[in-house]
Amino acid sequence: MTFPTPARAALILAGLLGATALPALADGELNLYSSRHYDTDDRLYSDFEDATGVRINRIEGNADELIARMKAEGRNSPADVLLTVDTSRLTRAKDAGVLQPVESALLEERIPGNLQDDENQWFGFSQRGRIIFYDKADVAEPPMTYADLADPKYKGQICIRSSSNDYNQTLLAAIVTHAGEDAARDWAQGVVDNMARPPQGGDTDQIRALVSGECEISVSNTYYFARALRKPVKGVSDHVDQIGWVFPDQEGNGAHMNLSGAGVAAHAPNRDTAVQFLEYLASDAAQVYFSGGNDEFPAVEGVELAESVARLGAFKADDVDLSAVAENIGAAQKIFNEVGWK
Repeated sequence: MTFPTPARAALILAGLLGATALPALADGELNLYSSRHYDTDDRLYSDFEDATGVRINRIEGNADELIARMKAEGRNSPADVLLTVDTSRLTRAKDAGVLQPVESALLEERIPGNLQDDENQWFGFSQRGRIIFYDKADVAEPPMTYADLADPKYKGQICIRSSSNDYNQTLLAAIVTHAGEDAARDWAQGVVDNMARPPQGGDTDQIRALVSGECEISVSNTYYFARALRKPVKGVSDHVDQIGWVFPDQEGNGAHMNLSGAGVAAHAPNRDTAVQFLEYLASDAAQVYFSGGNDEFPAVEGVELAESVARLGAFKADDVDLSAVAENIGAAQKIFNEVGWK
């Protein structure tokens, strides 16, 4: 696919932010605390730097460590923006008091309402579907819904990550939001009963387990598999013809989507620049990078998908308000503990 040049990105940014906004950013700095560890994001940042003259200082680490650091630094924190993945981590940042509300007509216009905090403390900029994969040779009738994963007919067939995984916490919190705690508890117990092995490894490991025969069905985020379609991923890319996938709940709520998002730090020393950086992340130029560079779905509607992402096919996404989902993450973790999901 064709990526925008820095010059084109500058034009897009100028058009989005207004030509008068750019000079105010020249020769400034932005201190970015990020838990996204993707080399492809380098181009995302360099285009912003080229377009504005702002130097981005990156502090990278584990999301919870960065949140704890920002809280410990307090008013002396140099952080301008926190960039991380999943609603649960953004919620922890908000609850820790390290973010602040942002009023931006541009963000309100471009980022769908369900992908932003109800108090505007964080905004989603890319999405990942949490979907079902299966071994086509062994599974004639794969699960078509999340509820199906708890069906006893799939006993001993499912591989899925641990309950401490943020993606799973958000998925269960979404089920709580849609169906209530009792139904969510029954579902979680059913999945535990159907596990082929105790939870272990990351999302890619769940897909590899299909290839190795450890399980017939697994749950993973879309971008791990799309990456294997784009470039060699050990234990997956050479076996993609063996693997089928299902976007669940297409006759119901739609496939669960988690996100990568950002917010302005509570004590940002460069607040105006931080807001403008968030607005840049919502531009077409930046949104293309999220898809092309890391095989994610853009948050902004109508942005071109990377070929690897487009190969997954069209589907209906769950448009549940992620702020409402965030309120149920604590309930989800409690349910995981109750049913013995390790």
